[in-house]
Amino acid sequence: MKYKRKKTRQIIIGKIKIGGNAPITIQSMTKTKTADVLATVNQIRELEEAGCEIIRVAVPDMEAASAIREIKRQIRIPLVADIHFDYHLALKAMEAGADKIRINPGNIGSVDRIRQVLNEAKTREIPIRIGVNSGSLEKDILKKYGEICASALVESALRHVEICQDFGFDNLVISIKASDVKLMIESYRLISGKVDFPLHLGVTEAGTYQIASIKSAVGIGTLLAEGIGDTLRVSITGNPMAEVRTGYSILNALGLRSSGITIISCPTCGRTEVNLVEITKAVEERISMVNKHLKVAIMGCTVNGPGEARDADIGVACGKKSALLFKKGQVIRKLQEDEIIETLVKEVYNWDENSNNRNGKSVFQDEIPKLNIE
Repeated sequence: MKYKRKKTRQIIIGKIKIGGNAPITIQSMTKTKTADVLATVNQIRELEEAGCEIIRVAVPDMEAASAIREIKRQIRIPLVADIHFDYHLALKAMEAGADKIRINPGNIGSVDRIRQVLNEAKTREIPIRIGVNSGSLEKDILKKYGEICASALVESALRHVEICQDFGFDNLVISIKASDVKLMIESYRLISGKVDFPLHLGVTEAGTYQIASIKSAVGIGTLLAEGIGDTLRVSITGNPMAEVRTGYSILNALGLRSSGITIISCPTCGRTEVNLVEITKAVEERISMVNKHLKVAIMGCTVNGPGEARDADIGVACGKKSALLFKKGQVIRKLQEDEIIETLVKEVYNWDENSNNRNGKSVFQDEIPKLNIE
């Protein structure tokens, strides 16, 4: 199915384009103290290897703002400075080399302060992300609506946009996040119909991995399927690597990006004769950092083996304490159960994306029931 994406204006963050016809990008945020340059750089490099395309760091004080210069020198992807209220931090972060800042102009005080920040951003061609969430509504807007709702969140965002435009600044990205998935979806739908600025999608305060990945898949996935959204960050309490992997999984599931490894595995049933759950978990963990466009199938029996997963690049169809290894639907050889994990991991790491990697006998659909690997 082809999704029709809403056309937004395009902005540039470092060397990354957002909006327009640019690919939907994956963002994350460091969990380190930004002033700890070594720890922050190490985490960013790990995220880069996992496929993170834009990284955000917290800037709570001048020490953190000053650290941006050295952090930038040691990383490859664009860096966003996350700032609340203090315009001095915004000015320092931009001077230190931040590629984008996240700050709400209406929350930084006087007209002169707003002017300084916007002028500096305009001079340096640095975009600003206006970030509104359910915990940041202005008192008068909350009083007007009597509750946190999509209309209130959108009005708050548009207020900040208007402030920027009054100063002749429109190099903007907008996010309207909420921890409630339905509210988040409704808010983005509403703002999408009112502006053409790129939209940064996310479910905020989503929780730990299991619940956060589900909430993000539902919220972000619904909007992307409707053509809404230009960049995203999956918010997970824990290792930020999971944010990047989950983000790509959402895009891959919708066919919007083809990057990273996709694992296909059957749910298991009474025909399963190996410990498929443990095999799948082990393989997934071992290959999670491999940045190749690759589909790996781990199937519990020959019924759901090379046939249903014949479009996989690499896969196994398991039998009684054994499995058939196949590539592109072609059987390569038989494996014993204790060989499955190591063999699949080795095949993934050795996979050459520039060759077809086929060197086995072709398997046709009508042959599959005859396969016997017991």
